[in-house]
Amino acid sequence: MDDRFHTQLGRTGLRISRLALGTVNFGGRVDEPESHRLMDHALDRGINLLDTANMYGWRVHKGYTEESIGRWLAADPTRRDRVVLATKVGNEMGPGPNDQGLSARHVIAACEASLRRMRTDWIDLYQMHRVDRTVGWDEVWQAMDQLVSQGKVRYVGSSNFAGWNIAAAQEAARARHFLGLASEQCVYNLATRFAELEVLPAARAYGLGVLVWSPLHGGLLGGAVRKLAEGSAVKSAQGRALAELDARRDTIVAYERFCDEIGRDPAQVGLAWVLARPGVTALVIGPRTPEHVDSALDALEKPLSETESARLDALFPPTGRGGAGPDAWIS
Repeated sequence: MDDRFHTQLGRTGLRISRLALGTVNFGGRVDEPESHRLMDHALDRGINLLDTANMYGWRVHKGYTEESIGRWLAADPTRRDRVVLATKVGNEMGPGPNDQGLSARHVIAACEASLRRMRTDWIDLYQMHRVDRTVGWDEVWQAMDQLVSQGKVRYVGSSNFAGWNIAAAQEAARARHFLGLASEQCVYNLATRFAELEVLPAARAYGLGVLVWSPLHGGLLGGAVRKLAEGSAVKSAQGRALAELDARRDTIVAYERFCDEIGRDPAQVGLAWVLARPGVTALVIGPRTPEHVDSALDALEKPLSETESARLDALFPPTGRGGAGPDAWIS
């Protein structure tokens, strides 16, 4: 992968690949030897952003995925300098009252635990997994400022924030003369376009990079109808993908026919559409095989035409009148 496939993370100087290797499948769906092969394969292909969370691996135990990444990093010390390592904090990690959330106590303790599990001295992007409405921004930024000052965290990001959460966080950071958020990680795909209303505009206004999780809506846009018919479905046979398929089967059938018409795999089409959206910095993909990684790279290398994008917009229209709020809902 050459430099065309890397970009800056928002207003920062940090350069990341436009595809990030997501690790939510590590531990359960992907065993450790295969996950290590996936990380090797992705890194060899130029994918330098590795995205995880302290709770991932819960099918084995919470923290397992970070531990596995730590073993991979320790096996070859040169890997750490080649990787932009991102993890998350905020979700429940234990039974105690302070084992979750964004209190200063938990943020700092969770960071120390993630560093130990991943066997590293620093985290490149430390993301708040979700908003904690019980904690004020002064407390959050005090904790994050301490971690940055100690060299344990390079940049801070958010995940699953609303547009007004981004604005509130950034204004509080600005008052402290702190960089604040470098990125927001949100769900965004053809079937779920709510981010266009306020999250993407807020990120653009404050100079945040946007990392997209679930760009194929849990496998719904990766050929779900065909895979179910073949009996080869994994992610698309469960959860939100299956529920959405029940509600939008005609649209998904039409989508897969369109992909056949243009001779492209549905997963590549879905990824290519999100990659081309204004304001999107990178996609967090959740591959289970090296072939999935290569298919995602093909989506990056072969953008959709304007005509193809228009056809997809007709199949999956934007929310309301389209574009950002409030114009999207004002008649």
